[in-house]
Amino acid sequence: MNFRIPFSGRGHAYVKSEIDAAVEAMHAPLSLTQNKYKDEFEKKFSEYVGSKNTFAVNTATSALELSAQMCQFEKDDEVIIPSHTYTSSAYPFLKAGAKIKWADIDLDTRVVTKETIEVCLSENTRAIVVPHLYGFGAQIDEIMRLVEGSNIIVIEDAAQSLGVRVNGKMTGTFADFGVYSFHSHKNMTTLGEGGMIATDQIKYKELIPMLRHNGHCNFDFERENYWQPAMGNVDLPMLNNVPIMPSNYCLGEVECAIGVELLKRIDQLNQQKRERALYFIDSLAEFDQLDFHRVDSDRHNYHLLVAMDNSGKRDDFIKKMALDEGIQCVVQYYPLNRYDLYSKMGLGEANCQNADRFFDNMISFPFQHMLTDSELDQIIEATKRVLKKI
Repeated sequence: MNFRIPFSGRGHAYVKSEIDAAVEAMHAPLSLTQNKYKDEFEKKFSEYVGSKNTFAVNTATSALELSAQMCQFEKDDEVIIPSHTYTSSAYPFLKAGAKIKWADIDLDTRVVTKETIEVCLSENTRAIVVPHLYGFGAQIDEIMRLVEGSNIIVIEDAAQSLGVRVNGKMTGTFADFGVYSFHSHKNMTTLGEGGMIATDQIKYKELIPMLRHNGHCNFDFERENYWQPAMGNVDLPMLNNVPIMPSNYCLGEVECAIGVELLKRIDQLNQQKRERALYFIDSLAEFDQLDFHRVDSDRHNYHLLVAMDNSGKRDDFIKKMALDEGIQCVVQYYPLNRYDLYSKMGLGEANCQNADRFFDNMISFPFQHMLTDSELDQIIEATKRVLKKI
């Protein structure tokens, strides 16, 4: 079906400086991976978010895979994850050997809270994954206080919340690990894929580069000739005297070069999306059928613009928007326990009433940064017409 305004998988357009950076990296007489642009991107990203160490990877899922590996799960260890999130927030921890306990979300903010996590805690809790879904910063400061003094590892899934602050501090910098995404749909995208993992803990500083790049490292002795016994060593990364098998999760130099440039305007991109979201929400204030999450601060970057339908006619709304108005609204984040993958793994049951209720009534509007002002107004006016019809 052809839509007048589709729900695009493209977060933003590229400006000349970003295109020029990509071309420069393409022409540079250097390796197109693991080189100077990667180093610069990591340095600039660390400075931007306020983390001591950040490491560029090919996807946020890879960053979550690394996080899951470094949790070093043992038999009966549990990880708490909201049922309402993207699947990458969960399956890396399942692969790493953890048992998942599904946490509910808060119906107003659509993310986990200290309270929804607290009821899931047990003596077997080893890790907690906190997604800042839709671009809203969850109560990560309160969650960190909740587990203070324990051996529980916290992973912030900040894939959608780059540039978002909770009480003045960037999301992704509170927990043991922070994970960011530069996927095509995000507010900042490095040619379709890309990610970053952040940590302030020194014990991961040498480990993560080895895990990311096939176990590559330097020899632990001085060599008379740089080519002997080989150009470099490949070793088995160790954490707490336990080996961890490496992978290849490197991000290319062209993507890193673009990332450096995009960091210069991510705050502007976020601000523009926030202003547009507030304009959109306020334009529909007279219609109580739709319940938006309105946040006028840098606690929300409005990666996505979602509403909860209170009329019980969500599907009628989406159908009329599509067929009558040519505007593609969608439904996102099927509760993970409902997916075949998790059901087949014995994780098909979850006591997450808010997550179920929200998903069954949620609407996600087209909201890519590339929308023109005219297109945004067309969506608003179409929404008004459809709401009046139903």
